[in-house]
Amino acid sequence: MGLIPREEAFFDLFEKLSEKLQTAARLLVDTTEHFDHLNDNAMRMERLEHDGDQVVHEIMARLSRTFITPLDREDIHRLASALDDVLDFIEATTEHFVIYKIREATPPARELAQVIAKQVEEIASMIAQLRKLEHKNISQHCIEINRLENQGDRILRGALADLFNNHNGASPLEVLKWRDLYEIMEAATDKGEDVADVFESIALKNA
Repeated sequence: MGLIPREEAFFDLFEKLSEKLQTAARLLVDTTEHFDHLNDNAMRMERLEHDGDQVVHEIMARLSRTFITPLDREDIHRLASALDDVLDFIEATTEHFVIYKIREATPPARELAQVIAKQVEEIASMIAQLRKLEHKNISQHCIEINRLENQGDRILRGALADLFNNHNGASPLEVLKWRDLYEIMEAATDKGEDVADVFESIALKNA
């Protein structure tokens, strides 16, 4: 790292964090589709979340000792925190699958996992462009992330309506478990929208 200009190191670290996020999102989809791997996947997810935390800590440490940064300090801090939040909620989903002893993912859970993964793909595309920002391209990704967040909202509303109308015959305890799980997964899509908001701010400042 010593031969790399300090300003370039931030981009390297964001790309590294993006890789962790993409791996976690794909793992979440795989978990909801192949639930017999839950315990192993949950342990892998915990390691990914820990690795992501380490990258975020490195970004923050570098921010504190770098005099000139390639982006506003506030934006670097906000972006690292927002990406970390997405990863935290993805990891929280598999953690709660284990805690609640869930045996199989429901169709809404699988749908929400797909929405999260698609958002993460859009986020990864923006991070890949972070070295050379183009507002038009960033805006297109942000629009898609916002559309996906709205889709996540609709899935959540439909899933909760089914739960509380007891259409699937779930026990009151199962209703509470799934309500919590759906809300955690939908919160991940909210955090994805927060990432888009940060990118829009960065793109405008650097237009």
